[in-house]
Amino acid sequence: MPNMTKYALEASLKKLLLQKPLDKITINDLTTDCGISRMAFYYHFKDIYDLTEWVCMEDASRALQGKKTYDSWQEGLLQIFEAVLENKPFIMNVYHSVSREQIENYLFRLTYDLIMGVVEEKSEETEISDDEKKFIADFYKYSFVGIMLDWIKQGMKENYRELTEKMCTTLKGNIANSIRNFADR
Repeated sequence: MPNMTKYALEASLKKLLLQKPLDKITINDLTTDCGISRMAFYYHFKDIYDLTEWVCMEDASRALQGKKTYDSWQEGLLQIFEAVLENKPFIMNVYHSVSREQIENYLFRLTYDLIMGVVEEKSEETEISDDEKKFIADFYKYSFVGIMLDWIKQGMKENYRELTEKMCTTLKGNIANSIRNFADR
């Protein structure tokens, strides 16, 4: 039952974001829309920003379900763009109302999980350390997130499929090459 309340608050937040900016939404707005008490809200979240972060993480986990392998990472990247686009009012509102940092953290977690899955798979038979794997995943994560943040900043107008194709063309074989380079040192 507690998750139902969280999902109701998520739906309410996304609905209210279509009407006003995040910094104008109150806990009273959310609880009234959901038909729950303020106490029920505070049972799950410490404030609206905590709810916003939880919503971002929920969207992230839904977006990447099982797309963390070498053969599926391009599809996973497309799904990240699609999840962001599907939640455009939410993402744009959070991006402009709260801080770029909250959107960055959301995208960093999302892309890191995707890339680390690929790095783990491609490095199975190598002797590179966990720190080196993390460095490789971080390196590519920053590239993905930078491109995606530019796309968000520009209003998500550019065709995300073309962007994904360009990114995949640029990265083709580079993660495996990075792993080899660390292994051969």
